[in-house]
Amino acid sequence: MRTRSVGYVFSSAHVTCFERPSRKWPAAVAILVFALGLWMGRANVRWLIAGAFGAYDQSDASNSPYATAADFARYAMKLRDEGLLKVEPIVQIPRNSLAPWKQNIVTTVFWVGEPAGPNNPVPNDKSSWDLNWTVSYGGFDPPETSNRRGYIPVAFIPRQNPFYVALPYNDVTDGQFKPEAPLIIPWFKQAYSSPGQSVCKDHWIAIRKGNRICYAQWEDCGPFRTDHFQYVFGNEQPKPNANDGAGLDVSPAVRDYLALQPKDVTDWQFVGVRDVPQGPWRSYGDNNPFVTADHQVEGQLVETQGKRSEERRAKSLQ
Repeated sequence: MRTRSVGYVFSSAHVTCFERPSRKWPAAVAILVFALGLWMGRANVRWLIAGAFGAYDQSDASNSPYATAADFARYAMKLRDEGLLKVEPIVQIPRNSLAPWKQNIVTTVFWVGEPAGPNNPVPNDKSSWDLNWTVSYGGFDPPETSNRRGYIPVAFIPRQNPFYVALPYNDVTDGQFKPEAPLIIPWFKQAYSSPGQSVCKDHWIAIRKGNRICYAQWEDCGPFRTDHFQYVFGNEQPKPNANDGAGLDVSPAVRDYLALQPKDVTDWQFVGVRDVPQGPWRSYGDNNPFVTADHQVEGQLVETQGKRSEERRAKSLQ
């Protein structure tokens, strides 16, 4: 957590068995299909579901509420989309007006559990919005590449998205929204849930370096300030500070994806959840709407297949 102050903000697979398939196989296949789907991406989820349930639908279509495997695939994707909509409000931000790219911003690296130092006056065991950030994250997020595997620590799987950033504005002070927050945060009305519950925390941003773009969630305030709405939501440049005017802190995962130096220059902009493409930033975290939505869909699919199994069992007993 960087130094804080006060501020103002702006506007089935084919069954190769000699006996009839077990009644338990659909649930297991559903879980397998969606685990693979998370890795392969949305487009391939439809192919996987169609392949997974195609053979079954052809052999037992009379007992299925779905005429074809394609019908079931469409139903599965509908559940996924509905899950996303329930998890995070739709926030439409015109890229060329409210959320232009902030260009050539000095960017530094910070991490959950970072101790205080000359360029980090406040330790990062807590954040502006989470007094137990290290515990919530699941542990210390080591910056050393030798202690990381891919984009996560070797020692544990983080409970929050390892792709996170800090920006120098906090919409909450003393448990209440700052007076200007409803006026200057473009998504305030859509994201509002309760008094003093930050609408900035967990919001997505895109970070660009050269021809690579990384996506991350806003999880802390800084560097150094928490009041610079004119920069975060307006047109000003970051204020001078001990890190050469740094205006963005990024996590080790963001650093590694963009191949950044400890102090570098990047561009960034706010994005809505529907603007976030497939990538490693969608794979981890209880605070990650994509992870939450996939868990919801997986549960609904298992429940649906369980009901189908019960219907077939009931008909077989008649």
